[in-house]
Formats: sequence, structure tokens, C-alpha cells
Amino acid sequence: MRKEKYFYPALPDALKNYSLPVFYKDLQAGLIVGIVALPLAIAFGIASGVSPQTGIITAIIAGFIISAMGGSTVQIGGPTGAFVVIVAGIVQQYGLSGLITATFIAGILLILMGMAKLGTVIRFIPYPLIVGFTSGIALIIALTQVNDVLGLKIERIPGDLTGRLHAYISHIATINGYSVALALFTILLLIFWPRITHKIPGSLIALLITTMLVHWLHLPVETIADRFGQISSAFPAPHFSIPDLDTIRKLFQPAIAIALLGAIESLLSAVVADGMTGKRHHSNTELIAQGAANIFSSLFGGIPATGAIARTATNIKNGAQTPVAGIIHAITLLLILLFLGKWAALVPMATLAGILIIVAYNMSEWQHFRSILKGSAGDVTVLLASFGLTVLIDLTVAIETGMILALIFFVKNLVKQTEVLSVKQTGQSTESRNLPMDVEVFEIEGPLFFGAVYKFTEALRQIEKPPRVLILRMKQVPLIDASGIKALKDALKDCKKRKTKLILSEITNQHVMDELRRSRLLFAIGKANVTGSFDAALKRSSNL
Repeated sequence: MRKEKYFYPALPDALKNYSLPVFYKDLQAGLIVGIVALPLAIAFGIASGVSPQTGIITAIIAGFIISAMGGSTVQIGGPTGAFVVIVAGIVQQYGLSGLITATFIAGILLILMGMAKLGTVIRFIPYPLIVGFTSGIALIIALTQVNDVLGLKIERIPGDLTGRLHAYISHIATINGYSVALALFTILLLIFWPRITHKIPGSLIALLITTMLVHWLHLPVETIADRFGQISSAFPAPHFSIPDLDTIRKLFQPAIAIALLGAIESLLSAVVADGMTGKRHHSNTELIAQGAANIFSSLFGGIPATGAIARTATNIKNGAQTPVAGIIHAITLLLILLFLGKWAALVPMATLAGILIIVAYNMSEWQHFRSILKGSAGDVTVLLASFGLTVLIDLTVAIETGMILALIFFVKNLVKQTEVLSVKQTGQSTESRNLPMDVEVFEIEGPLFFGAVYKFTEALRQIEKPPRVLILRMKQVPLIDASGIKALKDALKDCKKRKTKLILSEITNQHVMDELRRSRLLFAIGKANVTGSFDAALKRSSNL
């Protein structure tokens, strides 16, 4: 077992017995993933509202750091579709400088999460919530590509959904048949190419074919160069200006959303990688690496980055053995930027839109979405709420609302597990036949917490005549919180007022016993009035 600490990168262990055959496997995987990552980095950069070069820079820097410092052996990091919606919103509202600041703050938050050993955060995120906002993001990505798929001539596309749809409909007369053809060709190629081979990525083939067709046939479609100008081959110098307190305050909430989404996506990707390789990642280290990657990405003008499930899976399927493959993937992208960057500017926007349509479809998780719709009302509500709020309002609002709804339904289901029963009234216990008339016994089954306390108080109110002794059987109580403690204290106070003796019987759970002891409730009741068995409680009641 690994020593429990918050920073345990996978690279040093991987290099201890590194060999030439292992390097060849990492080299092959790294080169292929680097080529796969190129069109995605460009597409995610453009979809996020920044330049294609920014997407590539992010993939290089973040990809290198996540592999070099991460807690997963084969994780590939970079810009992902999950961030597109939130990044585009930040750029639209605060500009590129605001995005850089938010990304920097998010990086610090991720490092703090790792140092606080919150790497298990993924376990506390309800699955319907993840599917809901992921499907919502996928739908938004697909909708944002309609303009480039159809080749519409819209000068400024509104950010809200209704405004965007209205703009598409009002400009439908400007549709470009060549753009539609290129996008459809790209989509069909990406769907059927895996049947031919997995060795060469279909996205690269689509880029090469469509770019050559546009260049040689002089097709009247928009390219990257038409919209953004030439892609510079120069690597940017690091730069960061310290923001004022007011700017930090405004960008703190978007930064939290970036950090939370980055944590969820990176840990999900690492879990998927564990399932494919049989290895085990170190989640706290992964969060720290993600934080460092986002900090350095922002210093070079990049956008948020996280673990990429599809690229990580590609890395594994092509033989990756160690984090060296991820480092090679980053170096491959760097070499492409330095020596082939100018050619990337010739890529048609319709081709990138087609690639993103496929990305959105893969992100949609429609099969899981449909499966959850057949589940409980609580899961369906969380799913639809997070999906609808992501599409119509904001990702941050969707996550916050989804978590609140999930907690409400969880508490509701937990309350159903708690019952407070009068032994005399139900006659469920055989001991009830031998109870004296002046002894009342209640059995508490389930957790005694804030959501279920009302059941306890309502049950005690059903006692018509104050008994001489009240026995509370707590064998089936697995936990108790401050509200439960207060309910017991109120019951003790009421018993003293009515001159009734209170006995607690069969507290078998150590957590419950510790809470009662810490609250001084055991002392108030009296040690002799806390018994380990029901027989002992009856014997004690006869002596009071």
C-alpha cells in the first residue's frame, strides 16, 4: 500500500525500471495521441471563444504538467469539451484577461483541494447530476456549431440560447452548401473511419482531406485564417498581472466552477483509466497536478485544462505504459506548432464544427440519460434540473441546484428509514407481554437526525398518561446528530417535569455512544440508567 500523503506523482515510480521496449510503446502512443489532440485543441479553443493557438498552447503546457506531476500513469490532459460552455461565458463577460485570472485562481483552488486530501470528491457527486450537466454541455456545444456547419453569415452570435436560435433562423437564407458538405463529410468519416483502422485518427484524415479540397478547389468556405488570421509558430512568453481585490471577488465564483468541474472531469478520467489498465491512481496528487497545470496554462495565456477521457483512452489503446507517453504527446504538439502551425490556419471551420459535433455526441451520454429517466423520481428530477439549467441558465447554477436537490431527496429517503414504535401499541416485541402497566417502551429504528427528529417527538406525544419509567430501545440506531441529541435532551427534560424516569437501552453503535458521551447526555441520564440489554433495562425499571 502507498503511504498516505497528498503528493505522490506516478512518474518517478514509472522511471525506476524504465526500459527501451517500454519507451517504444510510450513513443508510439504519445505520437498518436499528440496527433489526435491537435484538431481537438484547435476546436476547443475556438469553441471557447479564444484563438486556435491558445487551445494548442493549453494542450502543450497542461498536457506536459499533468503527465509529469499527476497521480495517474496514463492520464492525458488538455482543454476539453466540458469547459467550453463556462470558458465561453467568462470570455464574453470578463474578456480574455478575466479568463486568465479565473483559471489561475482555479489552479490554486485545485492545489488546495489536493493538499486537503479531497481527492475522493468524485464520490460525493451524484451520478444523475454528472450526466445531466455533461449532456447539457454536449447540447450547447452542438448548438454553437450550427453556424459553422451551415456556413451562415452572422456577424455577432448572441450568447443566450433563444437569441442564438433566432439568429440561426433569421440567417438561414445565407446557408453555404459547401460548408454543409464539408461538415457532413467530416461527421461521416469520423463515424465510419474506426471500422478501417484505429491506428490513424479519423480527425486527422478529415483535416487533411477537407483542407486540401478547400485549398485546391478554392471552395468559398471560411477557414481558421479567415477568422483568426495566421497561427503564430512562436511560443508565447509567460505573463501575469496581479489583479485587484475587486476583480478577484468578481471572478471567484467562475473560478470555483472551473476548479470543481476540473476536479470532477480529471478524477472521472483517472477512474476510467484505472478500469482499463488495472492500475490505481492517486487522486490527491492528480488534483495538485491539475492545479499546477491550470496555473501555468494561465501564465502563458492558456485556458482551463483537465484530464481528457477520450484522449486518455486513446493513449491506453495505443500501448502507453507510463506518464512518458503523455509528455511525448505534449512535445509532439509543440513540434507541430513550431513547424507546421501556419498550415493549420488553412483548416475549414466547417471541418472543426463537424469534429465538435461528434465530440458533443460522445459527451451526451444519451444511453445513460435514458436509463436514469427510468429510475426514481429523485434521480429524474436531479437529471432534468441539471440538464435544463446548464442549457438555459448557467453551469454553476446547474451544479449548485443539482447538489441541493440531490441532498433533499437523499434526506427524504433517509427519513423513510427511521421509525419510532411503541412496543405496547404495536405488540411487535414478545417482551411487551411482560411489561408493567406503568412502564412505556419505544423502539427507535434508523438514524436519529435532523430530518427524522419530528417522528421521535410525535411518537412521545402519543403517550396519554405519563409513565413511571420510559425505556428507549436504540439497538437499531446507526447514527445520531445534534438535532437527535437535542431531541433526547428535551425528552429527558420532559420526563423530569412529569417525574418519569428515562432509561436508554441497547446502544450498540459506538458512534452513537460517543456522541451521547460528548454531549454529556449520558451523565445527565445517569450511568445506571444506560443499559446494554433490554432485560437489564426492565430490571432497572423495577428498582426505580
